[in-house]
Amino acid sequence: MEIKEAILRFLEYCELDKYLSIKTVKMYAYYLNFFKKWLLMSSKVETFQVNKIDDNIVRNFRLYLSHEYKNPDKGALKRQTQNYFLVALRSFLRYLVRQRVQSLSPDMVELGKNRDRIVKFLSPEELKRLFEIVDPKDEIGLRDRTILEVLFSTGLRVSELVALNRDQANIQSGEFGVVGKGGKGRVVFLSKHAKEWLSLYLTKRSDPYRPLFIRYSGPKGDEGLTDERLRLSARSIERMIDKYRKKAGITLRIGPHILRHSMATDLLQHGADLRSVQEMLGHKNIATTQIYTHVTNFGLKQIHEKFHSGNK
Repeated sequence: MEIKEAILRFLEYCELDKYLSIKTVKMYAYYLNFFKKWLLMSSKVETFQVNKIDDNIVRNFRLYLSHEYKNPDKGALKRQTQNYFLVALRSFLRYLVRQRVQSLSPDMVELGKNRDRIVKFLSPEELKRLFEIVDPKDEIGLRDRTILEVLFSTGLRVSELVALNRDQANIQSGEFGVVGKGGKGRVVFLSKHAKEWLSLYLTKRSDPYRPLFIRYSGPKGDEGLTDERLRLSARSIERMIDKYRKKAGITLRIGPHILRHSMATDLLQHGADLRSVQEMLGHKNIATTQIYTHVTNFGLKQIHEKFHSGNK
């Protein structure tokens, strides 16, 4: 089978049979078409049969990603980014095996070892400064403070937050379901503070629009606005958080995801077990959640304080 046709069939399989999100399918398409372009260029051919892909080709591709390719905007690829290409290639080869197409075994595609990931999060003092710098006296300030409270309480990804509608957020029970990465559903929870702010924000809303968080700038309501045109975007929330972190004097560059990290860290610091935090964050593997243990092991700190001679 020719590689162009094989990639097309794989992408159709991802969308129609595996029900992957459009965003995930697009990323697979990007990584695999990048590989196809490199393969045709390095082989100096116009077509290539997938049964000719061997471990030497994969190794040369890894070397190209590691030593030669430079992203026009970001430069050399980080090890984690290189692995994204290899994960896509491995999934593609696994599909070919499942379809009984002669090809290289996906087990021959090894991922590069990543360095331990350093998780950035806000301390309780920084969270307090960030929240309190927001002036909730007008509709924009009230919305922004509510967004910060909900992100920290639920650990939602910003894409999940902006997709919410008003009828999804059950303030009375303080919990509601969301569908995250890979179509994986989970339940998230509103803290006491988050429920209070969300209730106040929705009480002040007099518009008929469905999105939980809406914008207050741009075209007005008499210009044919729809729910989706009025829905607040992820980029708007990123800019909003950056604005308030500067006002709060927080030098660390942060975005919405740092509130997700801060929520997980806060839970673990106060005694939550790793498996429960995994469920609340919607991580497929607990190994992903374990990155937070590097910053929350206060037991080790107490042992150091008690026994190290420098503390005597």
